[in-house]
Amino acid sequence: MSHSAPQIAKPKGTVAAIKKALGKDLVRVEETFDEVALYIKRDSLVGCMVKLRDSCDYQQLMEIAGVDWPDRDPRFEVVYCLLSLTKNHRIRVHVATDEITPVPSITEIWPVAGWLEREVFDMYGVLFSGNEDLRRILTDYGFTGHPQRKDFPLTGYVELRYSEEEKRVKYEPVQLAQDFRSFDFLSPWEGADYVLPGDEKGAKK
Repeated sequence: MSHSAPQIAKPKGTVAAIKKALGKDLVRVEETFDEVALYIKRDSLVGCMVKLRDSCDYQQLMEIAGVDWPDRDPRFEVVYCLLSLTKNHRIRVHVATDEITPVPSITEIWPVAGWLEREVFDMYGVLFSGNEDLRRILTDYGFTGHPQRKDFPLTGYVELRYSEEEKRVKYEPVQLAQDFRSFDFLSPWEGADYVLPGDEKGAKK
């Protein structure tokens, strides 16, 4: 029998204190199983984060994640996970944006945000104004596209390999080296009406 970790209850008055601190910059609040998700205006992000840190005691930035909603406008969502050490409680802050409009950087509040913003930029293409080192962090410098966008092909566009002939690493368009690309889902006992590569080795002489 498995035992899940006990759910840490939301401290009393948490949502009321957050609403008071953020005011009109707070678009809406969602509460599910003592988890609090805050949806705030993009341009008010920096001020809201300072208030959450100083007035609501959410001292640590734990993570920044990207979310892609291709059919929604704006398409992207940047999610910030904050931790209160004094309350032993976490909240999420959601900001909506598109691939053109930058999100204000929060590196002046939490320097660690620099690396986390770079990851969201690399994976989703979301821009962050004020981040002085906004460059790729997980993919290569010459990489094309943003791998965690939902319209990015699982195979990618290029592959990296070492060329023994040229004695160097080179990029090439993806070519799937898979012989059996078409499937008829027939069992071997039913017999196929085509000859597979290698069948000629078993031909009777």
